[in-house]
Amino acid sequence: VDEYETVLVDFYADWCGPCQMLEPVVETMATETEAVVAKVDIDTNQPLAAEYGVQGVPMLLLFDDGQPVERLVGMQNEAQLRSVIEQYV
Repeated sequence: VDEYETVLVDFYADWCGPCQMLEPVVETMATETEAVVAKVDIDTNQPLAAEYGVQGVPMLLLFDDGQPVERLVGMQNEAQLRSVIEQYV
C-alpha cells in the first residue's frame, strides 16, 4: 500500500462462494485499471483482516496514497468497481 498510489485489496476466503464469483471482476480490474490489486485470504491473515475491520467477505478496500478511501462489502459488478477505482487513478 505504501509503494503504490492506488491499491485495491480484496479480502476473501476460499470457502466463500461470492468471493469466487467476484474473482474474475477483480482480475479484470488488475489488468484494465492502473490500480494495483492485492488479495488477502482472511483465514491465513486474520490479524490483518482484524486490523481493517473485515467482518464479512468479500470485502474490497481501496487505498489511495496509503490511506483507505473506499470500503465495498459484498458482490460488486465490474461497472460499479471500475467507477469507484477511476475516481482515484
